[in-house]
Amino acid sequence: MERPLALANMTRVQEFVLLGLSTRPEIRDVLFAVFLTLYLLTLLENTLIIGLICGHTELHKPMYFFLGNLSCLEMCYVSVTMPSLLVGLWTGPYRISFTACMTQLFFFVVLICTECTLLASMAYDRYVAICRPLHYPLLMRPQVCLGLALSSWLGSLLVSVIKTTCFASLTYCGPNVLNQFFCDVSPMLNLSCTHVELTELVDFISAIVIFCGTLLVALASYSAIGLTVLRMPSAAARRKAFSTCASHLVVVGIFYSAALFIYCRPSRIKSMDLNKVLSVSYTVVTPMCNPIIYCLRNKEVHAVLRKVLHLP
Repeated sequence: MERPLALANMTRVQEFVLLGLSTRPEIRDVLFAVFLTLYLLTLLENTLIIGLICGHTELHKPMYFFLGNLSCLEMCYVSVTMPSLLVGLWTGPYRISFTACMTQLFFFVVLICTECTLLASMAYDRYVAICRPLHYPLLMRPQVCLGLALSSWLGSLLVSVIKTTCFASLTYCGPNVLNQFFCDVSPMLNLSCTHVELTELVDFISAIVIFCGTLLVALASYSAIGLTVLRMPSAAARRKAFSTCASHLVVVGIFYSAALFIYCRPSRIKSMDLNKVLSVSYTVVTPMCNPIIYCLRNKEVHAVLRKVLHLP
């Protein structure tokens, strides 16, 4: 009885303090300029990709449908986390209300879960294209692609509602300082003054289902692709098949290695500076690099871009 009574007498935290990416004033200005440039570049790249895919029938294919979804997601993704990063670099540690923090956490969870499922869908698309090319028009018809995309967004929305509800129901009595540049899962768990076992269990289950589940789909797809490519008699055919998958495989590796390190360990992580570095890799670097890796090196996208720019 003593613990509940003690908690009842405590004042519930109404706001949090985000320490930001760096608390060193001498480098914050430089980092602000760098990340603002990266933010604007990410928005420009992904807007260009969406415009090209929507405006040209040559790119109305399953692979580009998923790339368009991914580009839309990346624009939302960086717009959820990057503004708070930039504010922290401009002003130093700053206050964010409890409601705003939970809202940011909600959208962050929606988007990171959707990215996982979209990456798995893209791996499956490559599997069908390389391993079952004769069945590709049937297995990846528009209805299937739309169903995969909708299930990615709606399923992630449901996961985020459950997860955010659990975090919002926790009691935060103080301190209220988050050693992160946005409202993230592990720092929030560290600040709770009530039992977090249920929330950690929900976090762990969602990590297994979303992160590990989609990773297994990607690994299974690329294992089958690898075996198929090795059986191809022509070296040129093997290179062509591998080139269509290499870029996606690189991004999958970067994204999952950082995300799984954090979110498949729901227990309270102490190395928050390491978490911030890893968070930058999948909230800033990956959204900026995805359009370049996936599309701007693609011959079909190059052809459409040359047509738009009236280049020979």
